[in-house]
Amino acid sequence: MWHYLDGGRDTPTGRGNRAALDAHPLLPRPLAEVRGGHTRLELFGETLGHPLLLAPIAYHRLQHPDGESACAMATAAQDGQMVVSTLASQPLEQIARAAEKPLWFQLYWQGSRERTARLLERALAAGYRCIVFTVDAPVKLATSPLPADVRPVNTEPPLPRRLQPDQSEVFDGWMAEAPGWHDLAWLRERVPVPLLIKGVLHAGDAVRAVDLGCDGVVVSNHGGRVLEVAPAALSRLPDVITALGGRVPVLYDSGIDSGADAFRALALGARAVLVGRPYLWGLAAAGALGVAHVIRLLRDELEMCMALCGCATLADISADRCG
Repeated sequence: MWHYLDGGRDTPTGRGNRAALDAHPLLPRPLAEVRGGHTRLELFGETLGHPLLLAPIAYHRLQHPDGESACAMATAAQDGQMVVSTLASQPLEQIARAAEKPLWFQLYWQGSRERTARLLERALAAGYRCIVFTVDAPVKLATSPLPADVRPVNTEPPLPRRLQPDQSEVFDGWMAEAPGWHDLAWLRERVPVPLLIKGVLHAGDAVRAVDLGCDGVVVSNHGGRVLEVAPAALSRLPDVITALGGRVPVLYDSGIDSGADAFRALALGARAVLVGRPYLWGLAAAGALGVAHVIRLLRDELEMCMALCGCATLADISADRCG
């Protein structure tokens, strides 16, 4: 379980994420007037208390019996937002009820349009208010055995795969079931709520996704868990933001371990950040209370960085506060 949770941190990509964040020291700006400051923001028509979203991670019940429901309760209690994974270990409806507020849903392509549509319709019927289409993990490097009582309860059984001896498991197996740009266009027509694309590092891909109607982009290298020699996500963030020219919000994901890390990504132009492993550490330690505690710690750290750098609101955070 620990190997699954910690996977990706000690790869060239994972280490690159950490190094890229550490390469941006924060510049203190004393004597600024920051009384009355706050971390509130508007994002896709929703008012959030802070820009620290819970990233989609599979199988929360590996860490605690209360699973995704505990995380949903915690993020609602902390006035935040959670992106529920396609590979959640509890029913989507149960997680939504635990939050008592509309959550976001992370959608993996299900191998066909019909299967993907069924999962999408279920999420929409359960009240999920944004769809985060993740496109950067079509090839599975390895699989870990799951306990008998933990499984992806919201997905259909895998499609049977029959490869010929001269066929590739990658090209003719995994990638034959992966989505393409035409599938993104098809999905856009069927999503009546904001649609974000997650897993983009190339500015041209971001522009093409927005041209096809995506309402937001999440710059991410999957926390180093997929392509182990991908560039640090933070290094790609400015190019994506410049290429999009403010057309849609750009969010950042990969390697956020502190409020200072969040400040760095916001200073480089991200509207919000997705936090992964830290909240699962809290879940494993103390269930919903542990997750809420981690969110509060991260928010406190962000507020302290803002105050010390002379920023009363998120709008005040800019590249000149970050070396």
